Amino acid sequence: MRLQGLHHVTMLTADARENLRFGAEVLGLRFVKKTIHFDFGQFYHLYFADEDATPGAVLTWFEMPDLPQGEAGAGMIHTIELGVGSAEALGFWEERLNRVGYPARREDGALHFEDHDGLHFALTVAGSGNPPLRAEHPEIPAQHAIVGIEGARAYAEDPAAANPVLTDVLGFTDLGDGAYRLDGELRTFGWAYDPAPETPGEARGRGSVAHIAWASADADHLEWQRLLREAGQDVTEVKDRDYFRSIYLLEPSGVRFELATLSPGFTRDEDSQHLGEELCIPTQYADRREELERTLTPLTNPRAAWRKHEPA
Repeated sequence: MRLQGLHHVTMLTADARENLRFGAEVLGLRFVKKTIHFDFGQFYHLYFADEDATPGAVLTWFEMPDLPQGEAGAGMIHTIELGVGSAEALGFWEERLNRVGYPARREDGALHFEDHDGLHFALTVAGSGNPPLRAEHPEIPAQHAIVGIEGARAYAEDPAAANPVLTDVLGFTDLGDGAYRLDGELRTFGWAYDPAPETPGEARGRGSVAHIAWASADADHLEWQRLLREAGQDVTEVKDRDYFRSIYLLEPSGVRFELATLSPGFTRDEDSQHLGEELCIPTQYADRREELERTLTPLTNPRAAWRKHEPA
């Protein structure tokens, strides 16, 4: 039994409009779902991905207005690594990010920048052999488009400590010095720990990462839950998130992990050609649709504007 690879990464933002601009217009990802936070029904949950909303390319944000500034500390992810196809693509992104107001810098062969909430991203030349997962954008040539999420880095009190939950249960390979690799059935993912800063983190602030989700085959999901519990992990019951089913735990270094199924997927309530165009309300909040449509910040999928300019 093996994990399939990365499923998604979920973060916190204080501004849905800026988040939509960043994900869909700056990074050029496809805006694939506009829905509601399952546990706090008054907030947005926004999803961005490749053209087919494929696990391994999915970045999601909870919008919670008036959040304080987040700060990564021990047990928190501090960097998300996005893949591109070539060194030439890094040059394209360096020019683009600086031009649209996201200052970028080269460091250790990667291009580093922060989003509107202060979360750190790095663009790297993908070398994992993963199939490319691209989105279409009128300003981004296909050869320079982001091709998926390649890795993430977190802070830990002891980055080099043995982590048998990762290696013996979840199947990560220990590469030494706090670095790991997940060779999933579908995709490979790089995972690493760095020494934690002395100051504690602010996990509930904008620009912080809420959790990272690993993709599980549907048939394996309950077995993963059992194995993790046998390994001494406090694992939640299965939660229905409409587009996947999830279990959650804190891995030994304190990072919140989710295991999410591959189905039913993002087309369960929208046609594949029209993802991210409607406000999709989870079943438990269906009777609040009028209230939510009145109180949430209006968001329009940028693709609606692109279509107006397409030749007939």
